[in-house]
Amino acid sequence: MAADLGVPSRVLIVRLSAIGDVILASGLIPMLKAAWPGVEIAWLTEEANAGLLRHNPRLSRLYTLPRGRWAKLWREGRYLAVLGELRDLVRRLRAARFDLVLDTQGLLKSGVLARASGARQRIGLGSKEGSRLLMTRVVSRAVTSHLPGKEYRALGRALGLDERAYRLDVVPGAEDQAAAAALCAESGLTAGFAVFCPFTTRPQKHWFDERWIELARLFQAEFGVPVAWLGGPGDRGHAEALAAAGGGVCLAGRTSLAVAAALIGRARLLVGVDTGLTHLGLAMARPTLALFGSTRPYLEPDAPRARVLYEP
Repeated sequence: MAADLGVPSRVLIVRLSAIGDVILASGLIPMLKAAWPGVEIAWLTEEANAGLLRHNPRLSRLYTLPRGRWAKLWREGRYLAVLGELRDLVRRLRAARFDLVLDTQGLLKSGVLARASGARQRIGLGSKEGSRLLMTRVVSRAVTSHLPGKEYRALGRALGLDERAYRLDVVPGAEDQAAAAALCAESGLTAGFAVFCPFTTRPQKHWFDERWIELARLFQAEFGVPVAWLGGPGDRGHAEALAAAGGGVCLAGRTSLAVAAALIGRARLLVGVDTGLTHLGLAMARPTLALFGSTRPYLEPDAPRARVLYEP
């Protein structure tokens, strides 16, 4: 496969969403750089995830798709505005003259953008919804492995890359680090603290509230470890209730993704369910305990200070 590609000069990774998948797909960046040190790597993602990638020194460009704003414009009937911005995005992608596009999303929307880039080689990961017709090759997503990002590792192997170079590659910027430091100082989290990440978009992946409360009390009373509850804006009310019952500081909805990454990087450890914030614990090389139930993206976290507790 690598011989078919030659040595690409410019590679575009397409992963629009979701948060956890963007984090896990970031492991492709060091794999590409290890194989082709001079390659320029760009990424196309939704604006909501851009903070996870914007300050990565191994990315030469970041293209963002403002999904929320486009949806609002579309609802308002401003179709031409959306189409104009989409046309501008495609123009910029084509101007970059990519040799290779990796559509790691594998959906029709990502496949259309990959095809519109004008790249001669377009490799899709588990492409469906007809997007395989827009690819020059499709790599199966069905991989037997217990490691994080197993499908992205498989895609890398199909390119002839060394899987040993896979490493989650999230880099908060200096302003994100400063914001995290200020938030810690404001919240009294000046010593080693634990981050709890109890929330996901799917309730079946949640752990029981009473268990989180019990764990928070244990950390604080027995171990003297402060607890910070982390989540998105929609989780704030739930997080406040957990903090009121179990103690700790509610930071849900008070950080961007990049600031959350910087905050996690300052933590003593992280405990979380199957959510992007838990994957950030691995990305930021913090001791991480992942609690998986209805889903299990990995069982072997491939990190010396991380563990998975799994009960189907």
